[in-house]
Amino acid sequence: MKYRVPAVSKLRRIAESGELLSYGPNLLDATRRLAYFVDRILRGATPADLPVEQASRLELVVNMKTAAKLGLTIPPSILARADEIIE
Repeated sequence: MKYRVPAVSKLRRIAESGELLSYGPNLLDATRRLAYFVDRILRGATPADLPVEQASRLELVVNMKTAAKLGLTIPPSILARADEIIE
C-alpha cells in the first residue's frame, strides 16, 4: 500500500489480509488430498507408485477494499468470475 503497487498471489488468506487478489488452489481441498496420500503411504504404498496430482479447481478472490484504496476499478468480467469478493 505504501508504494501503491497492486499485488497478486496464490494464497487466499493473503487476499483476505489486504492483497488485491489471489488466484490459486483451495488449500482445504489440497490438505484433504494430502491426508489421502499420507494414509496410503502409511499403509505401505510406495510413494513412487502414487499418481502426481494438481489442483482441479482454482479460486479467485478479489479484495475490493484494497482496489478502492489503490484507486483501481476491477472489470465486471473479473468480478463475475470471482469465487469471493471481499467488500
